[in-house]
Amino acid sequence: MAGNPTKCSNINIPQTVLSLCILIVQIGAFSLQNCTVQDETFQLKVLCYKMGFFKVPADIPNKVKYLDISFNSISEIQVKDFEDIWNLSHLNSSNNHISNIQDGTSQHFPNLTNLNLAHNRLKKLSGGLLQGLTKLQVLRLDDNAIESIDPHAFNTLSSLKVLNLTKNKLKQIHRVQPVLASPSLKELLVGSNRFDTFNSYDLSRRSLTVTKMDFSNNPLTTFQITDNIFPVLDYLDMSNCGKNTSMMWNITDKAFLNSVRTLNLSGVDIPGESITALLQNSSWASLNKLRLNEMKGVKVEALLQAACSPKLNVLRLKGNKISKLTNYMFQHCFNLTELDLATNEISIVSAPVFKGLTQLRKLQLQLNRLSHVNNSFQLIPTLEFIDLSRNRIHKLNCSDFANLTLLTHLYLYGNRISEIRSCLFKNLQHLEILKLGTNQLLTIGSTFEHGPQSLRELQLTYNKLSAVTNGTFKSLSNLRVLDMSNNQIFEIKGQAFSGLINLAKLLLSSNRITADTIKDPKVFLGMPNLKLLELYSNFIKYRETTLHLPPFEHLKSLKIMSIHSQRRGIGKIPSNLLQGLTSLNMFYGGSMNLQYLHPDTFNSTLKLWFLDLSKNAFGNEQSISAEVFHPIQRLTKLILKRSQLHSLNFLLDANLSRLSVLRASENTLDVINKTLIQSLPRLRYLDLEKNTFTCDCSNAFFIDWAMKNNTTQIVYLSKYACSYPPSLRGTYLADLNTDSCNVNVDFICFVCSSAVVIITLLVSFIYHFLYWQVIYAYYLFLAFLYDSKKKQMRHQHEFQYDAFISYNAQDEPWVVEELVPNLEDEQGWRLCLHYRDFEPGRPIIDNIMDGIYSSRKTICLITHNYLRSNWCSKEIQMANFRLFNDQKDVLILVFLEDIPTCHLSPYYQMRKLVKKKTYLKWPKPGDDARIFWQKMRQALETKEDPDKQNIILSGEECRLTSRIL
Repeated sequence: MAGNPTKCSNINIPQTVLSLCILIVQIGAFSLQNCTVQDETFQLKVLCYKMGFFKVPADIPNKVKYLDISFNSISEIQVKDFEDIWNLSHLNSSNNHISNIQDGTSQHFPNLTNLNLAHNRLKKLSGGLLQGLTKLQVLRLDDNAIESIDPHAFNTLSSLKVLNLTKNKLKQIHRVQPVLASPSLKELLVGSNRFDTFNSYDLSRRSLTVTKMDFSNNPLTTFQITDNIFPVLDYLDMSNCGKNTSMMWNITDKAFLNSVRTLNLSGVDIPGESITALLQNSSWASLNKLRLNEMKGVKVEALLQAACSPKLNVLRLKGNKISKLTNYMFQHCFNLTELDLATNEISIVSAPVFKGLTQLRKLQLQLNRLSHVNNSFQLIPTLEFIDLSRNRIHKLNCSDFANLTLLTHLYLYGNRISEIRSCLFKNLQHLEILKLGTNQLLTIGSTFEHGPQSLRELQLTYNKLSAVTNGTFKSLSNLRVLDMSNNQIFEIKGQAFSGLINLAKLLLSSNRITADTIKDPKVFLGMPNLKLLELYSNFIKYRETTLHLPPFEHLKSLKIMSIHSQRRGIGKIPSNLLQGLTSLNMFYGGSMNLQYLHPDTFNSTLKLWFLDLSKNAFGNEQSISAEVFHPIQRLTKLILKRSQLHSLNFLLDANLSRLSVLRASENTLDVINKTLIQSLPRLRYLDLEKNTFTCDCSNAFFIDWAMKNNTTQIVYLSKYACSYPPSLRGTYLADLNTDSCNVNVDFICFVCSSAVVIITLLVSFIYHFLYWQVIYAYYLFLAFLYDSKKKQMRHQHEFQYDAFISYNAQDEPWVVEELVPNLEDEQGWRLCLHYRDFEPGRPIIDNIMDGIYSSRKTICLITHNYLRSNWCSKEIQMANFRLFNDQKDVLILVFLEDIPTCHLSPYYQMRKLVKKKTYLKWPKPGDDARIFWQKMRQALETKEDPDKQNIILSGEECRLTSRIL
């Protein structure tokens, strides 16, 4: 529908397109495998045609009334395929490979009224095939291979009205006899079988209610009616019977076929004298329409003398190779209202030929060899319809149709006419439809200068028109449709269409129209009621973003514009191109190589509800923005097929609350997320076939939604193939198991809350009972990191200091007054001191680590202040780690104050060190400090050997056995 707007040109303001679109919008639909389920006016329809099924689809809704499974590859129907679908009224299983239907299947749909099994491979009709179908009215079994019919096959078809057994292999007419028991049967179609004999007594012995009989294309040698079994027969088709042999026609009573009003004997193989006698039979008392097409070996003139009667109104003589019409050929057909002489070899028609046809209204002479008209119809002024198309007419004279004042339809397309003068229509004041397409017209200049004023449709397609001049159609004020497509028009003058005040459709497609051709808004001036404008397949191209003069600003009533498929691409759509189109409903803008849509493109088209932008180049994320759709909030159908789209995110903020149909097939869409679906609350039809879907949890929501929702129809869902990841390429999106992607929110909340409680309890326990152990572990880890870093440095460089001094700031006077003078000044050791050697601006912890690892030893000066200091605690932690990691005697403990063991209990790490390592103690006031400095020198001079135990004590007697336990 969206891809071919030209179909609209044959009907009023494309009613078919509009009705189809409205139908799609109004229905509630969802997917059943690849089927479409529609709920329309309380009639549930399931459409599964052309789906490639090899068996009847499962899970058919039990409330279905209309089921279409045609054009598939189903070979067999079993009882279980149709369980409990009691409401089914129409079943279409045509165009499959069905060769067997299990007996009893029909019992599942007792309300069936229409059954179509045409174009299958059935060979026989069993007794139980149609059992129970008491409400069946139409049964189609045409184009199968049926050879036999069980005598009881039609026993229960009491309501049957139409039976079609055309194109089967039946040989004996009595096989059909059981169906005639139905008192409601009206149409019996048994053409194209293998009947060679028809005897009425083989069919029935009583009067039948049949009004239409089709025996065409059977090799009949005998057609015999001996009883009045067709008292109400209205239509009898015997065309192409008796091929390869001569058929005998025997009707024992002339009144047996008195009711027949339409008789088709086209191509029947009956000797000339026999068919003449047949037609002279007075049994055709009611004959109104007679077809004698493609008669072979029969003189038409003699045939007409026998066939024509006062009641005959319609006579068709197509394909009889008639080359000449004689003056008295139709003298007995004086009551004809329609005469069809198409597809013959007539080259000349003279006026006397039609003398006496005073009732003739329709004359068909297409596909003959006429080169002139020469006022041939002057004796039949009652003509309303003349078809002279596809002849060889090259010139028309002013008098050719002079007397046809009642003519309403004149078809002259497919001839060789190069000029039409205005005088031709002088007397055709009732002409409504004129078709002049496929001729050789170069110009129409003043052709319609004087009308015809009643003309409603003018067709000028496939000519050689290059320009439309000012006021060309000003006299055609009642014209509704003007078709000038497929010409060479490149110039249209301003006000060229002025005067067309009732024109509803202007078709200018497939010409050479450019942007310059229509740059003047006056080109479309004078058509206030124009509803449809077709400009597709031209050469319109724009480079500017905004037009100085928008070309359509005078078309206030235009509802449908088709500007798609510009042959060199439109370049861009200027932001104000559609300015003035305040009534526009439908816009076709596909196949123009568009790469960008300006946000103001549809600012003037607030009533737009249908938009086709398919087959463009919107691959860039900035090609379409949400702002493009803000003015067109009434949009209900959007087509973006083959537009190189990578995402539909531009729809998220588009506020398309009325959008019900979205077709975005054949793009490169990979993920359809929840937000997109939620932004389209009224979506009823979604087509995303042939996209590059990602088959992982990112599409889990879309898969679940597509399978379970009951409001949106996902077209061909089971054919959506995976493109990513490569391991799943070629599989189908619908087959992806999304169970692992589903998140149980309740369970997650339970786990999270449980984890919070456990962590809270664990943290509280650790803080209360293992605080110091955790702190120790932390600094141990931190020291480990620094130690790993410094190991490489120590392999490359010598130690910078002999000892790093770890002390509390309040003990700094002792360091300055005692430690530095004795160890640096007197003994010559290099010491690392906080106040002197730390690098300003660096983190303290980095300075501490550099100091410890740049020194051979670490001297800790222990006091009460030291134990209470956090930084001192960190220093001893890091020094201790180096002690354990290097397995060397690198730590010297010096107690400057007496600290009882009980006071060390809160300081876990210090107490642990004192238990394992000897230490020095600063002498009491008045005691000699020389021994202390001597022991300090010895400690600094000891080799870093883990196996050697240097015991260093201090006190009054310097005994080496003191140890604080």
